[in-house]
Amino acid sequence: MIEKKKKNLPRRKESGFTLVEVMVTMTIIAIMGTIVVINVLPRMNQARGDKAKIDIARLSQALEYYNLDTSTYPETLDVLVGAQSGGDERANPDGYIKILPDDPWGNPYNYAYPGDNGRFDLWSYGADGVEGGEGNDADITNWQN
Repeated sequence: MIEKKKKNLPRRKESGFTLVEVMVTMTIIAIMGTIVVINVLPRMNQARGDKAKIDIARLSQALEYYNLDTSTYPETLDVLVGAQSGGDERANPDGYIKILPDDPWGNPYNYAYPGDNGRFDLWSYGADGVEGGEGNDADITNWQN
């Protein structure tokens, strides 16, 4: 048996990342993620409030169109959706809106006819789903800005 001599070859440099490099990268990503979350979350709440205002304006417009056709306002918002004229032959059979949206927090919009604040009242209770509140929890109505 012939013994092979081990040659002292230069050790190859192994490629890869050290634990310190990985931890520094993860720390930078975490800091950047925190900055994004801090800046994005308040904007999301503001966007929900803006969407509720737009929905209320759109529903108010549909109610006005219904009134133009029938000379009255409906008892419920469901009547605004196509093929649900509520028995009024003067109403548009195609409806006034395609679907009846929920508010951005998943609750149905509230509607009252006749209204206490105008011909009709249309509102959302906001993020908390309870009457009153401030900030994101404030009610969004068709009679206030």
